[in-house]
Amino acid sequence: QVQLVESGGGLVQAGGSLRLSCAASGSTFFITTMGWYRQPPGKERELVAAITSGGDINYADSVKGRFTISRNTDKTTLYLQMNSLKVEDTATYVCAARDPKGADFRPTAFGMHYWGKGTLVTVAS
Repeated sequence: QVQLVESGGGLVQAGGSLRLSCAASGSTFFITTMGWYRQPPGKERELVAAITSGGDINYADSVKGRFTISRNTDKTTLYLQMNSLKVEDTATYVCAARDPKGADFRPTAFGMHYWGKGTLVTVAS
């Protein structure tokens, strides 16, 4: 099992920056892709950014050029640097991990096996 715990959310003015962290613990050896997803109030969950074990990165068009995803070398911490924040970035940000070899259950949304509980980011105008 893998546990994911996010931190770093909060209230920020439009144009400001925040850095989110996601700490992975437990049986993390076989984790491959990790990603950040967000769920704005009253809307569906959506991909923000994801990074594969090989370092390939995918960003949502809405955050390209403003957000940067990264992970530490032992793949136990995932980061999301968010700059030039907009009111429409307000959402609960959730960390997720894919573990095709280690997990003994099927992946759920977006092909991910494990999900954190999320951290709230509120961008004020």
